[in-house]
Amino acid sequence: MNKLLMMLGVVLLGGIFTAFTLSASSFNKSTVAGPFEDVVSAIKQGDASGLSRYLDNNVEINITGKSNSYSKAQAEIILKDFFSKNQVKSFELVHQGGDASRFGIGNLTTTSGVFRLSFFLQKKGGSMVLNELRFENK
Repeated sequence: MNKLLMMLGVVLLGGIFTAFTLSASSFNKSTVAGPFEDVVSAIKQGDASGLSRYLDNNVEINITGKSNSYSKAQAEIILKDFFSKNQVKSFELVHQGGDASRFGIGNLTTTSGVFRLSFFLQKKGGSMVLNELRFENK
């Protein structure tokens, strides 16, 4: 009888440990999203407001060869205009890299065509800021 109780205790403790480990690992995965992932998500949704959360004070935006440096407020207006004229169907991230600075390059499929989109985030202070976006016809 004692051996049976001991085995039950071991099984119960093993089950509790497994449940705790699984819930802890899924909790960690859900909290991993950061600025890079948020920017990719905003691009996939054509969400200029979501992107504007990460815009630097001055942002370089290049849309099909027309490049300019904009203030954060101007950049949000430019992005809203772009996404209103080019509703996003999908965004496929093809390349990404960096540590202190991060970049992403992908294919943005919209109602008006496909663009090669690249963006750059750099560390500024204690956070990451989006300082360049390039939309090139594919």
